[in-house]
Amino acid sequence: MEAPFTPRVKVCCISSVEEARAAIRAGASALGLVSSMPSGPGVISEALIAEIAASVPPPIATFLLTCGQDVGTIIAQQRRCRTNTVQLCDRLAAGSYADLREAMPGVSLVQVIHVSGEASLEESLSVAPHVDALLLDSGNQTLTVKELGGTGRVHDWSISRRIREQVSVPIFLAGGLRPENVGEAIRQVGPFGLDLCSGVRSAGRLDEEKLGRFFARVRV
Repeated sequence: MEAPFTPRVKVCCISSVEEARAAIRAGASALGLVSSMPSGPGVISEALIAEIAASVPPPIATFLLTCGQDVGTIIAQQRRCRTNTVQLCDRLAAGSYADLREAMPGVSLVQVIHVSGEASLEESLSVAPHVDALLLDSGNQTLTVKELGGTGRVHDWSISRRIREQVSVPIFLAGGLRPENVGEAIRQVGPFGLDLCSGVRSAGRLDEEKLGRFFARVRV
């Protein structure tokens, strides 16, 4: 009988070298570093992103979260921040994924899909061939002030499971994950990875006790 797969964990909204080290000690295999966003938590300066990314040892992945929608903006951000992964939190509107790959060889591309209904499945199938992974989150791009992550809301996991079953790239699951529901999230969706922020924080700070409980539930 095949052993159950333990998802990788990405801890997002890292705000200091100390938080990065705490997340890695707990077992994180990826860290999320949030650049300027229209809304949501965890935004830090690009200078601090670069400092944290430079302090992280391999093989830990460092994700630059960007709301940029044109390749020029995204490429320039990555060159300033020097992360090994770029997480596109909005749809690419100018340029192509091929342009990004040509300009950033060796940098992984992760596209966020904000799961809201059947259209999210169609979007995922369209985008997946061009990126290294999809991250399924609970934002809303249609609002006047866009929500591009960090909402703390759970979306419809049945749609996320269908996306996971039909695309050929790894899936990260985000949106309202916390120690109390992560086991059910793993059972329902079967993701490659989990992405968390608010569920392991207290008063905006990374809470090592919550982080420990989260990892304990993931490893069950």
